[in-house]
Amino acid sequence: MAKKRKTQQTQQPSYEQKEKNTLGSLMNEELLQKLKATKKQLQDQEVKQKEEEEARIREEKRLKEKNKSFEELLNESNISWKDFK
Repeated sequence: MAKKRKTQQTQQPSYEQKEKNTLGSLMNEELLQKLKATKKQLQDQEVKQKEEEEARIREEKRLKEKNKSFEELLNESNISWKDFK
């Protein structure tokens, strides 16, 4: 039987041991805070736009339902005249 040779594993420096030059650490703290505030503001605007769009769609549906003609209401009805004959 041949002896198994142990291979030496080279230890790579972990992520924490590497240079900590990240974008966040290189940026000015004031600039970072401005970017975070802008991001939050944009997210709030997006949520507000979605809510407004949903409200507009609900209002359009309500008005469409309100302005239906008798024929449209009759066609949507599932009542059959044969049941009352």
